[in-house]
Amino acid sequence: MKIAVIGATGSVGSRLVAEALRRGHEVTGIARHPEKLEAQPRLTPRAGDINDAGALAALLAGHDVVISSTRFETTDPRRLIEAVKRSGAPRLVVVGGAGSLEVAPGVALVDTADFPQAYKHEALPGRDFLDILRGEHDLDWTFLSPPANFAPGERTGRFRIGGDQLLMDSAGDSRISQEDYAIALLDEVETPRHSRRRFTVGY
Repeated sequence: MKIAVIGATGSVGSRLVAEALRRGHEVTGIARHPEKLEAQPRLTPRAGDINDAGALAALLAGHDVVISSTRFETTDPRRLIEAVKRSGAPRLVVVGGAGSLEVAPGVALVDTADFPQAYKHEALPGRDFLDILRGEHDLDWTFLSPPANFAPGERTGRFRIGGDQLLMDSAGDSRISQEDYAIALLDEVETPRHSRRRFTVGY
């Protein structure tokens, strides 16, 4: 497949690029500073701005899937959706956030008393992004929310898949490595099971 990864130099984006290349896909790594991407076979670095819909659409043209791995705080979801539509790419997969996951019926993690105030500036726009996608009927999209604890770690290939509820392990921890998250997202890219839906993964 031809896959475009927006935010390819970020912590999560770089792992998505690595996982896609590991599986033999052709990857276009889009970032503000693509020179930070290590030269690799089947990887084409490109400079791009996620909020410049016209220029981004040109970069995305010809791809089978677009993966967005950018900060919600600085991303205009409507411009991104417009760019993907204009490009003709048939599918958008978004690296989501944990804040919009439910911890009780109708109660999102970001709305709980214990949610860190320092993370709300990213979590609240993430929830808004998901709401906008849920109102989008002309584009095939998927939003993959990680658990609460999401950091670089081990690539194990062992994790659980959930829906709109925060996943926790037997010790009460909600976590996954970015490497295993990348496996789950590329699995979804290759074999779509959550068209126009949000899902989550965790240990």
